[in-house]
Amino acid sequence: MNVSRKLGILVFFGVPAIIGGGIVYSIFGGNFLPVAIYEIMLLFIAGGYISR
Repeated sequence: MNVSRKLGILVFFGVPAIIGGGIVYSIFGGNFLPVAIYEIMLLFIAGGYISR
């Protein structure tokens, strides 16, 4: 997998991190702990795709 494809995957996961983080924040009433858990899960998934 070349560098441009890896960067594309990271951008692809960046959009759900920003939009989804805001949605999770509003659903859980302004608590940052669920947002952190959501972001860490996305980081592990993106890392799995990148490490292939």
